Amino acid sequence: MSVLTDAHRERARAAVRPVRMGRVVGLLGLRVTVSGITAALGDLLEVHGAAGPVPVEVVASGGGVLTCLPLAETTGLRAGDHVHDFGEGLRIPVGEALRGRVLDGLGRAVDDGPSLDDLESVVVDHVVPAALSRPRIDRQLSLGVRALDGLISCGRGQRLGIMAGSGVGKSSLLSMIARGTDAEISVIALIGERGREVREFLENDLGEEGLRRSIVVVATSDEPPVVRLRAAFVATRIAEWFRDSGRHVVLMMDSLTRVALAQREIGLSAGEPPATRGFPPSVFALLPRLLERAGTSPAGSITGLYTVLVEGDDLQDPIGDSVRSILDGHVVLSRDLATSGHFPSIDVLESISRVASAVIEPTARQDAQHLRRLLAAHRSVRELVEIGAYVAGTDPDADQALALMPRINAFLRQDMDDSTDAADTWSALHELVTP
Repeated sequence: MSVLTDAHRERARAAVRPVRMGRVVGLLGLRVTVSGITAALGDLLEVHGAAGPVPVEVVASGGGVLTCLPLAETTGLRAGDHVHDFGEGLRIPVGEALRGRVLDGLGRAVDDGPSLDDLESVVVDHVVPAALSRPRIDRQLSLGVRALDGLISCGRGQRLGIMAGSGVGKSSLLSMIARGTDAEISVIALIGERGREVREFLENDLGEEGLRRSIVVVATSDEPPVVRLRAAFVATRIAEWFRDSGRHVVLMMDSLTRVALAQREIGLSAGEPPATRGFPPSVFALLPRLLERAGTSPAGSITGLYTVLVEGDDLQDPIGDSVRSILDGHVVLSRDLATSGHFPSIDVLESISRVASAVIEPTARQDAQHLRRLLAAHRSVRELVEIGAYVAGTDPDADQALALMPRINAFLRQDMDDSTDAADTWSALHELVTP
């Protein structure tokens, strides 16, 4: 006797669901205006154009018409085309079979793996766990990177931003974490990336071992803005499914800035007024709605790592400043370190983890504080040393830092193929700062 799966039941319900039809009444830029049907924000519609069906998403409503944005190319669409209402938002497949797979921004497989049609499907929109239902973050998650594990310790269920300008090593740092973390599974969202870089990331940076325990969601820069925006929520929803199944997941998103830029395109196309530096208000409403979905829950946890592409290396740009106020810490990458060959180019003194004191032992915390103090002392006297004006004995911390700097740099530098677990990191740090 055959057993009906949830996927079979959903297809049966879709087959008998009443079909509601409307018409396209306007096309302007990215906007597709539809009349004759009612739908909720976020619902999917399908326009039957001359070149085939084109899915669109409802982003605004008013005056008896729906303002929609396309999720595919709009070539061939014209006023008067019939529009079919699906009656719900985007649905995606979820399940253990997603491990090692590469999906597009709408949750469809783009690799050569088996079909995902028989998997359970869920709506992308999901309820954020209630604040008081979230367990406290009290356990460190090893990321495999010494500078992070030792000096910017990440807790399981924390949300951490990786902030830098372009070309400073954000994607490379994420690939190191994907290979070196002790999390059970990684969900990686590549949003707004160059098409050329996707395969390079999968084969060179992530590698076969990293991909085996990862799920990769890709929306390249040429995709419509709705697809780029939805990719962030698709990756988050997949991570939520694993968390709700009792797993501890790392969600890595590169980059959060391109998600905000996609929402800016959507908001302006829907008629929102530009506000801060051209960003409409919906962008700043979107960020907490997306970021709060990560974190702990009674069943499991999602540790969120989000790269933020700051404009002109300015950490005070609107997106960077807003994200920093929401997340539980941030890692700053330095262009000066990157150009000097120091990888990963983490500026330890400008970076902070707001949960570090809750996830590491007192002895380890003292060692980390000691090393931070040495780095700060070295920074304060570096220019004096370079011109020969520093007098030994003036500052004991500076003297110790100058003596230990080669060993400190060796500790902070790490090859991309090198992974160090947290226990070894703490042991090396204690040996480094102990006289």
